Amino acid sequence: MRNVLVTGADGFIGSHLTEALLGKGCKVRALALYNSFNNWGWLEGVEHPDLEIVTGDVRDPNLCRQIVKDCDTVFHLAALIAIPYSYIAPDSYVDTNIKGTLNICQACRDAGTERLLVTSTSEVYGTAKYVPIDERHPKQPQSPYSATKIGADAIALSFYNAFNLPVTIVRPFNTYGPRQSARAIIPTIISQIANGARNIKVGDLTPTRDFNFVEDTCRGFIEIALSPATIGKEINIATGKEISMQATLDTIAGLMGAEVTWETDPERLRPSGSEVFRLLGDNSLITSLTSWRPEVSLEEGLKRTIEWFTNPDNLKKYKSDIYNR
Repeated sequence: MRNVLVTGADGFIGSHLTEALLGKGCKVRALALYNSFNNWGWLEGVEHPDLEIVTGDVRDPNLCRQIVKDCDTVFHLAALIAIPYSYIAPDSYVDTNIKGTLNICQACRDAGTERLLVTSTSEVYGTAKYVPIDERHPKQPQSPYSATKIGADAIALSFYNAFNLPVTIVRPFNTYGPRQSARAIIPTIISQIANGARNIKVGDLTPTRDFNFVEDTCRGFIEIALSPATIGKEINIATGKEISMQATLDTIAGLMGAEVTWETDPERLRPSGSEVFRLLGDNSLITSLTSWRPEVSLEEGLKRTIEWFTNPDNLKKYKSDIYNR
């Protein structure tokens, strides 16, 4: 990994991955979504001599051909990811997640890219039919978002099978940490408590999740990219541990020293057939093919996340009283 491209580099995981790659001595071309404000998202304020920030949109195949040039490794993270918004605007998810991935695959094929890592999600598995969930678990499109990610994964693997494009599908389970969008359960709870709320609005507290601290997720991406044995495979990044939403929120309240009550907000509930009630990942494949192991415990990760969100300069970026789809 000498010269790398990160799409979606302005987002939560993408910005952390960009910083981690720079820390490894890589030259990074970072794609941020074009906007008329010339805002680079979470890359604002990041300065490094080996960082090149470009703005554009993966929905444009011409742009994709330009940005992959001279890059030996491509980390494709650009996507629409919010599940609630996918109920409202599914067509946008098809365009960005499926067509955008197709554009990146075709561009990498044309450019002779050495490695392409396409970011998936544990949501493609839906509610677990068995646990722990390994890579052979059936895919279940329980939301328009997950359906488009299943489609994107299939497109990418078709380029491996049909054209020998060196693709790997990287499938993180539930990543959390500093800079995460408030659409997710952990930051929405922390930001509400940090802003003084004691009656906390939540969705369903019964589902379980396998939470990865963002630094562990980024190390997983890098370890997978460094291993030739991962080419052509779908690979989970998971801790192999699960915790309920209720227990997670109780832990957060305890760490923040807050006595709170929970209020179910109907707006935050998924449609009954769309909720994923159990996610517990099997990490046997990644641990057998790479040196990756989860290093940050949930309690330690939550402490770091709380510390970041309770910084006033960071907290003011979040509208904790408005549900972020």
